[in-house]
Amino acid sequence: QQALNRRVSPLILRRTKDQVATDLPEKTEILHRVTLSPKELDLYESVRALMDKRVREAIRSRGLSQSQIIVLDALLKLRQVCCHPSLVKTPAAAKVKSAAKFSFLIDELLPALVEDGRRILLFSSFTSVLSLIEEELKSRGIGYLKLTGRTRHRAPLVKTFQEGETSVFLISLKAGGTGLNLTAADTVIHYDPWWNPSAENQATDRAHRIGQTKPVFVHKLICEGGIEERILELQAHKARLVEALLSEKANKLRLDESTLSALLAPIG
Repeated sequence: QQALNRRVSPLILRRTKDQVATDLPEKTEILHRVTLSPKELDLYESVRALMDKRVREAIRSRGLSQSQIIVLDALLKLRQVCCHPSLVKTPAAAKVKSAAKFSFLIDELLPALVEDGRRILLFSSFTSVLSLIEEELKSRGIGYLKLTGRTRHRAPLVKTFQEGETSVFLISLKAGGTGLNLTAADTVIHYDPWWNPSAENQATDRAHRIGQTKPVFVHKLICEGGIEERILELQAHKARLVEALLSEKANKLRLDESTLSALLAPIG
């Protein structure tokens, strides 16, 4: 690490946001750990065991570097179980009607924030999750806007939100994580964690940026014990590496077999 720092430090000039925007209001992060229901836990374990077997067979026959598609599919399915069982398109998942994290968001967190007059940016890396949330907001008469990769005209949506015409803005992480000025928001919700902490930080900075006058609250929803908590651990590790290099650029996720074993471990 020290040798690497010596080589790259002459090429890097780092000015953090705290140094540039000294008048920014406070940002507070709140982590909500949600416990999966017994049926969700059973589904998670059945998916985990199946995908763990497939991944290990693929690695034995092809090696890790040639098994990336199977590995990513395994991690995707476990993340989907945590977000909402309906995202996993299998007969077993179709029988699981409970969705602990989704229920926490829809029944507890969002109503309380809306009633409190908060202006909310809600990010997810799954557009299918945003569609489920959209249906619930419609049924409850809560005004919202939605921005995904299919959205052609972003500026009118930003203008509408900034002018206070709606309280909730649903945004896909990849489509809306950069390039938007949404300082009318004072609350950010990350429904599911992403591998790269810088991507989440950039999404949060749609609200916590120059022009913001109110304190910003960032809510992160995590399912206890499973892959989402392990993603948090990887985020923390990557953040420490980035900090050590004095750079805001993080490398793509690199999986070795020990990291993969930890990600595919049983809940607990």
